[in-house]
Amino acid sequence: MYIIHSITSTVFKRQIARIQQAVNDPMRAQEAVFTALMAGAVGTEWGKKYDFASIKSIEDYRNRFPVQDYDSLKPYIDRIMSGEQSVLWNTPISWFAKSSGTTSDKSKFIPVSKMALDDCHFKGSRDVLAMYLHNNPASRLFTGKTLLMGGSHQINQLNQHSKYGDVSAVMMQNMPLLTRYDMTPSLKIALMDEWESKIEAMADHTIDKNVTSIAGVPTWTIVLIRRLFELTGKSDLKEIWPNLELYIHGGVRFKPFRSHFTDLIKPGNMHYVETYNASEGFFAFQDRLGSDEMLLMPDYGLFYEFIPMEEFDSEFPKTITLDEVELFKNYAVVISSNAGLWRYKIGDTVRFTSKNPYRIQVSGRVKHFINAFGEEVIVDNTDKAVAEACAQTHATVVEYSAAPIYIEGNEKGGHEWIIEFGQQPDNLQQFIQILDKTLQSINSDYEAKRHKDLALKMPVVHIAPKGAFYEWLKSKGKLGGQHKIPRLSNERIYIEEIKQFI
Repeated sequence: MYIIHSITSTVFKRQIARIQQAVNDPMRAQEAVFTALMAGAVGTEWGKKYDFASIKSIEDYRNRFPVQDYDSLKPYIDRIMSGEQSVLWNTPISWFAKSSGTTSDKSKFIPVSKMALDDCHFKGSRDVLAMYLHNNPASRLFTGKTLLMGGSHQINQLNQHSKYGDVSAVMMQNMPLLTRYDMTPSLKIALMDEWESKIEAMADHTIDKNVTSIAGVPTWTIVLIRRLFELTGKSDLKEIWPNLELYIHGGVRFKPFRSHFTDLIKPGNMHYVETYNASEGFFAFQDRLGSDEMLLMPDYGLFYEFIPMEEFDSEFPKTITLDEVELFKNYAVVISSNAGLWRYKIGDTVRFTSKNPYRIQVSGRVKHFINAFGEEVIVDNTDKAVAEACAQTHATVVEYSAAPIYIEGNEKGGHEWIIEFGQQPDNLQQFIQILDKTLQSINSDYEAKRHKDLALKMPVVHIAPKGAFYEWLKSKGKLGGQHKIPRLSNERIYIEEIKQFI
């Protein structure tokens, strides 16, 4: 197996020179992507409508039509799902990444072209492994299996040639046969629809495998690990998989989960790598072990624009390009892709921590915030506050969600939290106080509202029993895949629903 590892590692490491060239001259890479996108769409219905043939510059492109969202592209996507082609992109599209989001029950179907798979999703996945091997020469990664915590897919009934699933399922269904050899469990199990049966089957299938790496969303990985512990009586995943060395995660911020994973997988030759691979594309990955930043890749067939925070709510927001961003400011991400998404708001916000190379942190969702009283609390704020409170009270958090308590009569407003702990804090009141003080220290607007309890009172925290968030997702038919707990909401609909399970 070591010979296989050595050969495979050498092949992957050859990508390092290309990665370095792209990040060292990112605007050249972005200009090449832009030129290719314009040429690829000029003959499509969208390209003809907006006369792509006459676009001579990025500025021309930005002035040609406004920023789009899913609703504005949906009529075109529906036609592609029904079998029409050359609508948004010039090559056939038969796969769609289903994303239900967390702010609406309505599903979104994001077109996925073969080019998007090859030059974006798969390319990004290969680069993650290449960089990990580059940073960790002692790795024995390919002496064992990678466990994939993927989603599920099913045939799209609108057209027999159109299929959909969450993005991980689409990738698994289309990955090369040689790549599947290194994966576990079998594709049949990995793509099961019913999540509870799937966890059971995954545990049974992988319990005796030589798993060296795991890739998946933290929430569902924890569910699998707990089931493995129940089956084996173990309390450290490395007692089951002694050669485990890498966990590749994404989909949600990892900071609230880190201490929980340290309890589940004892430290020592264990590495964590974050990726930013969404339904719309693979954007960035952690290129330095132990960092909380991700390297934004400019050569994955995606052209980037960014909406400054002050433009978020504008009907026609102004955008800036990669070379115009400023450090440590929040931007909404806008992409144009090699699958036919044009000036499309993906719904995430990021901030840049470095411009040479461009590194980012995902700071939240455009719609995932609490700003009921002008406090402008975003997910990045609450993730940091939860992590600090956990560190000081020896707690671990599995999931959390928060929403405003609106002012009624003489009562002051505030924030209401529901938290499911893996390990409860030594002192809950101390946990709440640290949570509150940390939020004040990193968010001046929140601090101003909390000053002497003038506008906001101390947060109210409910402890959720084990599995409460899981049961809530189950009741919504949203187990597994890309479904996530809404961390923050400016409305109370989610928190009122979740409270029924505590």
